[in-house]
Amino acid sequence: MGMGVPIFNILFGFVVGWYLANWISGASLDWEHVLRRLLVYACITAAVTFVGMALLWGSSAKLLFDPKADIARFGIPFLLYEPRASLVGWLILMISISPFLQLLTTVFAGQSYATHFA
Repeated sequence: MGMGVPIFNILFGFVVGWYLANWISGASLDWEHVLRRLLVYACITAAVTFVGMALLWGSSAKLLFDPKADIARFGIPFLLYEPRASLVGWLILMISISPFLQLLTTVFAGQSYATHFA
C-alpha cells in the first residue's frame, strides 16, 4: 500500500469503482443517485487510504527534524535533488496525493461502468 509509486492505490481505485458502480446500479436506476453514492463511497475509500498512508509514512516526518538523520540513505528517490526537500515531497505524494488519485480513479471507473455497461 505504501511502497514506491502509489500505483497499487490507483489500481485499487479502478477495481473499487467498477465494483461500487455495479453494486449501486443494481439497487437503483436513478443515475444521479448512483453517481452521488459513488462519490460518497469513493470519498470514504480515499479517507481510509489517507489514514493508512498517514500511519505508514507519518513516522518518517520525524527525520525532517533530526539533524543527525541520514535522509540520503532512507531509500526514497531524490525527486527534488536534495534529500530533505525530496523527503518532504515524498511524504506529500504518499500521504495526500495518493488518496486523491485513488478518489479520482474510483469515480472515473465507476462513472465509466455506470454509463457504459449498466
